[in-house]
Amino acid sequence: MARALQIQHVFGASPVPRGGLLSERGEARSFGSATGDAAGGSYQRPSSKREDIPAATLPWQMIVLAEITNFAGLRRHLGRPRADRLIFDLIGRASDCVPGIRSVGAGRTIAELELGAIDLAAIEATVEALSAAFDTPFDLDGELHRVDIVLAAAAAPAGSTEDVRLVEEAEGALEQARIELRPIVRDLSAGTPAFDRLSLVRELPAAIANGEMFLQYQPKVHVRRQAISSAEALIRWQHPRRGLILPGDFITIAEEARQISALTLWTLDQVIADQKTLCGDGRDLTIFINISGQLLGDAEFVAEACRKVGAAGVRIGFEITETAVIRDPQSAIANLCRFDDVGITIAIDDYGAGLSSLAYLKQLPARELKIDKMFILQLTSSNRDPLIVRSTIDLAHALEMEVTAEGVETQAALALLSVMGCDMVQGYLISRPVSIEAFRQFLRDDNLQLGGDLREAMFKRPASFWRTG
Repeated sequence: MARALQIQHVFGASPVPRGGLLSERGEARSFGSATGDAAGGSYQRPSSKREDIPAATLPWQMIVLAEITNFAGLRRHLGRPRADRLIFDLIGRASDCVPGIRSVGAGRTIAELELGAIDLAAIEATVEALSAAFDTPFDLDGELHRVDIVLAAAAAPAGSTEDVRLVEEAEGALEQARIELRPIVRDLSAGTPAFDRLSLVRELPAAIANGEMFLQYQPKVHVRRQAISSAEALIRWQHPRRGLILPGDFITIAEEARQISALTLWTLDQVIADQKTLCGDGRDLTIFINISGQLLGDAEFVAEACRKVGAAGVRIGFEITETAVIRDPQSAIANLCRFDDVGITIAIDDYGAGLSSLAYLKQLPARELKIDKMFILQLTSSNRDPLIVRSTIDLAHALEMEVTAEGVETQAALALLSVMGCDMVQGYLISRPVSIEAFRQFLRDDNLQLGGDLREAMFKRPASFWRTG
């Protein structure tokens, strides 16, 4: 099933596996077109000065990596000689789907494709077209076979970045796409030499100390009670020179720099303070914080977080992903139980986006399960997503968990989720993330009627409302 495409805006170079991905693929081939015989030897990426392919004349350049993820199973069924030619079937379909796309290298299971484009929207459309094309079974010697393919890409305005970095970003995106099981595109257009990862690593501790971080809140609505039941706190970085930096651009850096504990404890302190303010307004809501998987094995963080929440006496929830637990199940589950013991509500975030494990799910002291928005955004236009969502709701209820649907943006989706028995919804239909002052005003107004047009009601608010705080 084709998954929702994710566009990532990259500042500076992102981390990639040592040695790259393609160079580690074992037996490999190199070639300059979608046809030809496989040749042994190591992977070779053609020089950027190659003369057989004319220089791109379009304003954007893109590298796409396509990896066959069920190669081992297909090899057992087809035999090694035929399986080793699968990569040419993949490249042939890509060429049929996207005129002008060029294969510039391949391994046994990975193809590297190159294409020019008019703009980022055209790049997004290209990757979505490839994803849809690869979702159709392949005719292999008269038999139809499903070939599972993961897509990743990196794109930048032509001439704005080195070819090596473009490929490295595509490799990093592929590593992430394998985990999330959906196409990942990294947009390098926002990057500048001054805005690199090393600079952010150096500046992050001071940013926490100097108050450059701030929180926004996105409410969750209980469908049956038609009332706001809780909210998610989302951290942002207002850099004095570079402007707003979103979590996707600095959370991974905080983890790598071992600053994620300090950042999360700052978030917890701010949420506790804001929670007390909300209680003073007569709104005793549970506020959820996203917790990095790295912290679930950090004994010092766990002890300090439990101490802070226990002393504050407010309603706090922690959102964790399935992947976070899989890293070190024994420590993660034990520490999640400690959180539960001090009254912290545990929610499983982005359910379905990673490698779901029922073995771990039944052991977690979770009271809430959040269905990833990629299943919700196309809920009313997909044949499969409603089946997945309904079965997930039934599973969560059987495990005595409430269910939240993320990414609810239409009344049609809300109506279908209500019929399916979904407990809570979160998304732009209710509210975009807002400052604490705007959130307090939202709660004071609280004319919420789920039968009305929530989107129209929210976006008729004056611009000053969204800028508050």
